[in-house]
Parts: sequence; structure tokens; C-alpha cells
Amino acid sequence: MATQKAPIEFYFDFASPYGYLASLRIDEVAARHDRTVVWRPILLGVIFKLTGMKANVHQPLRGEYLRHDTARCARDLGVPFTFPAAMPLNPVAASRAVYWLEIHDARQARALAVAIYHAHWGEGRDLESPSAVADVAATLGIDSAALLEGIQQPDVKDRLRRETETAIARGVFGAPFFLVDDEPFWGADRLDQIDRWLATGGW
Repeated sequence: MATQKAPIEFYFDFASPYGYLASLRIDEVAARHDRTVVWRPILLGVIFKLTGMKANVHQPLRGEYLRHDTARCARDLGVPFTFPAAMPLNPVAASRAVYWLEIHDARQARALAVAIYHAHWGEGRDLESPSAVADVAATLGIDSAALLEGIQQPDVKDRLRRETETAIARGVFGAPFFLVDDEPFWGADRLDQIDRWLATGGW
């Protein structure tokens, strides 16, 4: 009997355009190697306080490059991409919504994460408010009122806090960030390397 392979852990922040680009490919890469993916939203703002960094979009030179590069990467992948009017997004409501839904239906929680990413980076919508997140969830048949109540539950708030703290303890310092059998990979541009790592067993 074959040993079940550990899932790939995908740490992301909805404020990251590179997280969006990675989210469109990671499941496909994993499936080629009989892996699943655990999607884990985290708060980069908390991590940045520890590392002394700030959002790329607010950094001189780097912010301008991000705007150019992410649009170019999206064109290369042939995926929709629209810069939101306000950046970076405060992802708390969106992240809590994913963890609240995961309690009830992990598959639908992933679908919500995909929909949020598409709405924010594919369509350029502002998803900072809980009501805006609930509107996206409603397109998937998720009860808006239940979601708005659920993201205020103490255990859901604690879950997001714990996931972020656990990510830091495991060495996660940015997003997207992947752990493949505890091997760390940072950035959407590492997906091809992850693909080769899984194919060859590492190097």
C-alpha cells in the first residue's frame, strides 16, 4: 500500500498580487505529483512588523517594478488582472471568511479564496469590508448573513492569529510561500522549481 503524500502548504495574503498569480497554478502543479494543497491565509502585516519590511507597493522603485511585473506576469499566464484603486488590501475580513467556511466545508473554503482573489486582482474590486467579502461569497451560494456573523466569532479570529503565528514559527516571511515536505519556497516564480523538486525528489 502506497504511503499517502503530504499536502503542499500554501501560505498567502490576499493583498499580494503574486499570491493571486500563484493561486492560479499551485493546485495544478500539485496534482501532477499526486499531491493536494492546503490553503492557509495569513497576515503579512504582522510578519512585516517582525521583519521590518513594508508592502512592496509602498517601497520606492520596488513599487513601480511590482506594478509593471505583475501585469506582465498576468499577460504571460493569460489571466485577468486589474489593479485595485486602493492598495494594499487589509485582508482580515477575507481571511477570516475562508477559515470560518473551512470549519463547515473545506472545498468551498478554497473556492471562496479563489473567488476573492479573482474579484480583487482579476476585477480590481475593493474587498476590505466584510460586506464586500460577503457579496463575493453570495455568488457561490454562501449565506451572507451567516458569513458576516461567523467572521466575528472569537474562534475564527483566533484561528487567523494562530495560523499567522505558526507560519512565522515555521520560517514564513512573505507571500506566497510554500512548504513542500518542510522544504521552503518563496514566491510565485518558484512554482516551476517546486514542480521539478516534486518530480525528482529534490536536490
